[in-house]
Amino acid sequence: MMRASTYIMAMMLAASTVLAVPARAVEAPFEPGLLRLAEVLGSLHFLRNLCGEKGTQWRGEMEKLLQAENPSPERRARFIASFNRGYRSFDGTYTACTPSATEAIGRYMKEGEALSRDIASRYGN
Repeated sequence: MMRASTYIMAMMLAASTVLAVPARAVEAPFEPGLLRLAEVLGSLHFLRNLCGEKGTQWRGEMEKLLQAENPSPERRARFIASFNRGYRSFDGTYTACTPSATEAIGRYMKEGEALSRDIASRYGN
């Protein structure tokens, strides 16, 4: 009898611990694509400026994405972290524009276009 009550007590404690953890919102199916798009924008921001494009066009595109999504503070932080990860992924690699940097620009431009098109066609209004 004592063993059963100890088991029940342990189960109740475990259940209360599980219930005390706030539930995470279900991630939208397009969320990974948007986060990847933010990362691509960060990469383009670094690479295009490295290769002679002066300005903030790609950071501006990121701002447009944030305005369109109007994310919660936690979600906004994930978008910004993705953008920064894209920027930093090349910041430590390239110090000058090289043929491989210009090739990367082309690949990221195509990927960003494909992501934008896919997200808009699958989930757009």
